[in-house]
Amino acid sequence: METIILVCFLVYTLLLFLVMWLTSRRAGNDAFFRAGRRSPWYVVAYGMIGASLSGVTFMSVPGGVYGGQFTYMPLVFGYVIGYAVIAWVLLPLYYKLNVTSIYTYLEQRFGQRSERTGALFFILSRLLGSALRLYLVVFVLYEFVFREWGIPFWVPAVIFVGIILIYTFRGGLKTVVWTDTLQTTFLLLAAVITVWAILKELGIGYSGLMHQAAESGFTKIFETDVTHPKYYWKQIVSGAFITITMTGLDQDMMQKNLTCKTLRDAQKNVLTASGLFIVVNVLFLSLGAALLVYAQQTGFVLPTNEAGAVVGDKIFPSIAFALSPLTAVVFVLGMVAAGYSSADGTLTALTTTMCYDFIGFDRRGYSEEKKLRLRRWVHTGFALLFLLVIVAFRPFHTQSLIDTLFDVASFTYGPLLGLYTFGMFTRWRVHDQWVPLVAVLSPVVCYLLKLYAPIWFGGYHFGFELLLINGLLTFLGLMIIRKK
Repeated sequence: METIILVCFLVYTLLLFLVMWLTSRRAGNDAFFRAGRRSPWYVVAYGMIGASLSGVTFMSVPGGVYGGQFTYMPLVFGYVIGYAVIAWVLLPLYYKLNVTSIYTYLEQRFGQRSERTGALFFILSRLLGSALRLYLVVFVLYEFVFREWGIPFWVPAVIFVGIILIYTFRGGLKTVVWTDTLQTTFLLLAAVITVWAILKELGIGYSGLMHQAAESGFTKIFETDVTHPKYYWKQIVSGAFITITMTGLDQDMMQKNLTCKTLRDAQKNVLTASGLFIVVNVLFLSLGAALLVYAQQTGFVLPTNEAGAVVGDKIFPSIAFALSPLTAVVFVLGMVAAGYSSADGTLTALTTTMCYDFIGFDRRGYSEEKKLRLRRWVHTGFALLFLLVIVAFRPFHTQSLIDTLFDVASFTYGPLLGLYTFGMFTRWRVHDQWVPLVAVLSPVVCYLLKLYAPIWFGGYHFGFELLLINGLLTFLGLMIIRKK
């Protein structure tokens, strides 16, 4: 089994290198940072599926059906609203300014310190978040594959980061736009083939599967209890703001959208992607239902932690490896695709942000040769930081610590929400030198609220609404430091 998986992994990697070779020939700085602004909108729309699905999502959405049924769907409906805001509010702004880094807007609106503040929050959030997402992919594959061969954890970590560095080194975004299509395909194939294998094993069709899932209580979509964390209106609002902030104000996601030829093409790309997300999430939720029905019908024991509670994130890999060699292979390839797609674009976006918002490629009269040298050094440096985070985190790995780190990383989007809202919907200027202080204090206050809310507010626990509070605090702070 391990040999088959290794061969499939090598074949998949060769496919990535083939795409790299086809897309990076004669690729200069413009191709690296903006893909020459020639990407077909439908290719970007399809590739965004893979770019948005990390290894965590790949396992968590199907696994989440165990405790949450289909209540993830209202969040997805909120995504559609968020993508509409991106298409009709943010994209026109970015195309009008003809930006490479979206944080250039903050420099033009407020000043250079505001630009660097926004860029730094993005770097910290994406470096930590994407490295940990890639860590989880490496960890799962290490546990299910590499450990059997007695290979140390750091070896697959070096291999993964090294491969990503190699195939993005020359072509950058021009390569990533096309490799995302390959990775989206493998992600979807992993889900489709696993559902097909389960249906075949159980001898039923898709409608029969959904009927059994509904009878078992796995398909509830709308949670109507207002006090429940997954109350559907809260999910819809949360989904909208997740998309606006973590896509529309995120250099990684928006840099791909800005490779389209025209604003109209970029808008078609975003709106098409929002529709595709509904279809894809229905597929992954159906996969979750299939996994649970399979376990129910066959007596498969679901994976548990030390306390005996079912671990949702382990349901998919456990059943995939037990079901058949085919499902084991497609699961591994899907995980690899998820890991690559969540890290390659981030690595390119981090390089772009450093080169434009800190080094100042658009302000300094550097020659193309000097820009090439600088961005290659920066690109390699961020790859090494990725590797350092992945390897250094291994001794401290606990599920609760990962959740906490992701929560802290998500706080960084609050100041961006406040900065952009203030900039786009008011005409006030601010004292630029005080913006970093406001941007730091807002998430600190929000972290304290999250920590002590049960004590201060009679047992209330803050959820995603902290992002909105974070943005509001930043907005109020900017009002305080506005110029009279």
